[in-house]
Amino acid sequence: MNRAIKYRIYPTNEQKIMFARTFGCCRKVWNLMLADKIAYYQEHQKTLQTTPAQYKKEYPFLKEVDSLALANVQMNLQTAYKNFFRGKKIGFPKYKSAKHSRKSYTTNNQKGTVAILDKTIKLPKIGIVKAKIHRQPNKDWMIKSATVSQERDGVYYISILFEYEVKELYAPVTSMSTLGLDYKSDGLYVDSEGNDCNMPHYYRLSQDKLAKSQRKLRHKTIGSNNYCKQQKKIAKIHRHVANQRKDFLHKKSTEIANQYTCVCVENLNMRSMANKSFGNGKATLDNGYGMFINFLEYKLKDRGGYLIKVDKWFPSSQLCHWCGYRSPNLKDLRIRRWDCPYCGHTGIDRDWNAAINIKVEGLRSLESA
Repeated sequence: MNRAIKYRIYPTNEQKIMFARTFGCCRKVWNLMLADKIAYYQEHQKTLQTTPAQYKKEYPFLKEVDSLALANVQMNLQTAYKNFFRGKKIGFPKYKSAKHSRKSYTTNNQKGTVAILDKTIKLPKIGIVKAKIHRQPNKDWMIKSATVSQERDGVYYISILFEYEVKELYAPVTSMSTLGLDYKSDGLYVDSEGNDCNMPHYYRLSQDKLAKSQRKLRHKTIGSNNYCKQQKKIAKIHRHVANQRKDFLHKKSTEIANQYTCVCVENLNMRSMANKSFGNGKATLDNGYGMFINFLEYKLKDRGGYLIKVDKWFPSSQLCHWCGYRSPNLKDLRIRRWDCPYCGHTGIDRDWNAAINIKVEGLRSLESA
């Protein structure tokens, strides 16, 4: 199994220059290889196999950076190119822009070229970089690769990927150790115990501050030093919101994984739910529900638990959890209370009712599997 840990790094001015060169060379190699692939396919209707080495004679500055970073660019482009021909819905690889593309590169660990020291991290072609080592990996974890990235506000991070063996643990699943979660736009989820997550809307809390900073940017000359400084201030606000959201989701997912063996959720298409036609795209994106499910899945797996995904077309909100009666009137999202006309069970919140149904359906699918 693979696990990544992300560290904040503090490079020197010389190391920042080397990082910038590596980012630029990776972008250059991507664009060169993509252009040659397109031209060759248009002429011969075949795929051209390209390598970064064939461009180093014409562009000598490519020899100054980490060769493994360029090799990973080749592998990423090859994967993206093949995926386009695999399915029509997958887009064709695009050229990388110097202004808008993400500044990052990946290098592999070869016989200790990437290592975590006391308060530093060792990287090929870069050397020893000062870092905030907030977490040490386990002794049996092996370093596979490292991805260096620079955020929009100029902050540097390094994500180190580890490989380790997972011991097969099978915890007993009971109704008491199982939890059902129903997605809720206003608060992330409601569980089958009737608890509301009440996740803060971090983006909305920073919205006024962000709008003020964006108004200041509008009055500055594009391309000036003050314009660039204001851009970094705006990027810093976005990064702060993202960090707040991720911190909350990590803590909630860890809390659930420590208390329950099995968690049942709906297999929702969050991209479709964030569409304008639903009218709650901002709240959906601010919740980060897809990220929360990913966190929950790997944390449960580490503890020998299970994450059961119920089909998205399962009518969890329309079924009475007490008698199973199905009411199509609950398709109307304005109805927030579930009053069953068949058994007379009344007064339960529709999201709580749905979470109970998701739990029951998840246990049923687990037993039948």
